[in-house]
Amino acid sequence: MSDLLGEPGAPRARLRELLAGPEPVVAPGAYDALSARLVEQAGFGVVYMTGFGSTASLIGRPDVGLLTGTEMIDNARRIVAAVDVPVIADADTGYGNAVNVVRTVQGYEQAGVAGIHLEDQVMPKKCGHMSGKAVIGVDEMVGKIRAAVEARRDPDLLLIARTDAAAVDGLAAAITRGRAYADAGADLLFVEAPTSEDDIATVAAELHGVAPLVFNWAEGGRTPPLSLDRISELGFSLVLFPIGTLLAATAGIRALLATLRTDGTPAAALPGLPTFDGFTDLIGLPEIRDLERRFGTP
Repeated sequence: MSDLLGEPGAPRARLRELLAGPEPVVAPGAYDALSARLVEQAGFGVVYMTGFGSTASLIGRPDVGLLTGTEMIDNARRIVAAVDVPVIADADTGYGNAVNVVRTVQGYEQAGVAGIHLEDQVMPKKCGHMSGKAVIGVDEMVGKIRAAVEARRDPDLLLIARTDAAAVDGLAAAITRGRAYADAGADLLFVEAPTSEDDIATVAAELHGVAPLVFNWAEGGRTPPLSLDRISELGFSLVLFPIGTLLAATAGIRALLATLRTDGTPAAALPGLPTFDGFTDLIGLPEIRDLERRFGTP
């Protein structure tokens, strides 16, 4: 976990090192700093900041383009500060045209993320596993990717190009876009929401060698839930598990509230929860105590 006075690391170089390895990099989703710390404590080497989960947690609404770039970057900054492992963040459409993308990329870079993904949806966008999506033209998205490449100050900042064209114009169109986005300078390609294993295999085969590939294992979404072995066999480099933590937290909160509503107190639910002291340890109270002793703070 990130210490308040810890030495800054090199998460971007670390992410690129992990992606160069033989196995897919697994990145569970986090929607806030606490869930990010839990991902890191569970032993995962990368955290993924989910836009779906960020929207749900920050404003309690669906992922339909309601959050601004400022809100998303602020969330990314808090998540990055809470962990030592690299953070990959959802940057939606870049929140405007190519000029807006320049500012978006620089904002995320200043927030400390190791990578972002930009998508080719029309604003306001929708979650990639919802219906009713629309995409901008290929040339416009190519311009946005070129702007993103030039906007980053650190060449190790990972730029992932996502296309949602499969649901709009078909898989072949999405693959064609992927090639164009790689030519524009994207480091990884992300074809969102293929709906069959055959389509996933086609994406992997057609884009093999063009750029490393992202697989979005969206819990309950439209893409079949392949095993990690199969994903590795197909050659994907990065696997996102975006909303499992959010769904688990929702289920846990609902269960606690049901007990409280029924019994009048949460006592019956407490054996299944972290203890108060255990939780404060988890979120770093021992470090605070050490700092208080070190600096003589009452």
